[in-house]
Amino acid sequence: MEEFAGIHYQTGEWISLKTEDGYIIEKQNKVMKETDEALYIAPGLIDLQINGFSGLDFNTLPIDEDVVTNITKMLWKEGVTTYLPTIITNSDEAISSVLESIANACEKDEKMDRCIAGIHLEGPFISPEDGPRGAHATEYVKRPDWALFQKWQEISKNRIKIITLSPEWENSLEFIRKCKEKNVVVSIGHTAATSEQIHEAVAAGAKMSTHIGNGAHLMLPRHPNYIWEQLAEDDLWTCMIADGFHLPDSVLKVIMRVKREQAMLVSDAVYFSGMEPGVYSTHIGGKVVLTTEGKLHLAENPQLLAGSVQMLKWGIEHLVKKQLCSLPQAWEMASTRPGQFLNLPQKDGLAVGAPADFILFTKTSSRIEIERTIKHGEVVYENHSSESGN
Repeated sequence: MEEFAGIHYQTGEWISLKTEDGYIIEKQNKVMKETDEALYIAPGLIDLQINGFSGLDFNTLPIDEDVVTNITKMLWKEGVTTYLPTIITNSDEAISSVLESIANACEKDEKMDRCIAGIHLEGPFISPEDGPRGAHATEYVKRPDWALFQKWQEISKNRIKIITLSPEWENSLEFIRKCKEKNVVVSIGHTAATSEQIHEAVAAGAKMSTHIGNGAHLMLPRHPNYIWEQLAEDDLWTCMIADGFHLPDSVLKVIMRVKREQAMLVSDAVYFSGMEPGVYSTHIGGKVVLTTEGKLHLAENPQLLAGSVQMLKWGIEHLVKKQLCSLPQAWEMASTRPGQFLNLPQKDGLAVGAPADFILFTKTSSRIEIERTIKHGEVVYENHSSESGN
């Protein structure tokens, strides 16, 4: 049995959590002593969209199981205890290879299996149009193919939990219905769909919007357009990138007000995340710049983003710093709410009976510092630099 104590991220009360066999077995309010370390305690972060981290990429072949393991361990430092590796549009063979590597890593290592709640397949059944397609390779974009998807699901050992697609394809409704029958979440994204197509997709079973407001045309009609339509669909949960670069604060504010309990944060982090500022060459050609402010853009055009490089913690900090919501609200959008959406055991947060997945952190007015990350009751990361005063 292990015991952890801290200031509850919601209530501000000093609490003690006792864990055993990977679960919280007791939760008590206590009086903080002078000798107690003034740390906050909160549920572990859940990221539904991780493309890579610190130079390691789920979409650069070949990848072996060590890539999966190393990314997972590095994410612990960021407070991420559960996540979905995200595979983007690629050749059929490349997607198959990555799915197999992730599945093998989970089969061989129980820790990896606990941390990886599933796989997010972002493409290839997306819009072929410039703008909505984003950085996805044109030559691999295609109409939904159920037989191909079943093959991929078999290779992944049924680990594909979310698939991002565009309902503009004529056979998309049938595909969405089949996904719903198999408990695979269909998320609308990288789309140029009409209002009617979006409405029909939701009626067929689509449940989420992938990084809404991004992967879109630079110019849209005032109304209707596919962003408004998705926000208006009551049954759609919405993911947003709150790094301060992908969406203006006013848009973040509108999304949160409209979606309320159905708004979630994702990082959509690419493999430049966690790297030092500088100029980098990408594996698909061209150069990108990671600025000291944390923005990743194309070298030839600073106005065009080259992906997201900030983690969920940054998004939480941004929302709180800009006074768009409270810390507890931001934290829930990046932890218990995604857990609730996917019906994961982690949806219960710090409740008795929930998995012992939580973090201890310190905070200032604008910064959060992860001090310890606990996964399945085990301390998997500890910030030794704070102890040394560095």
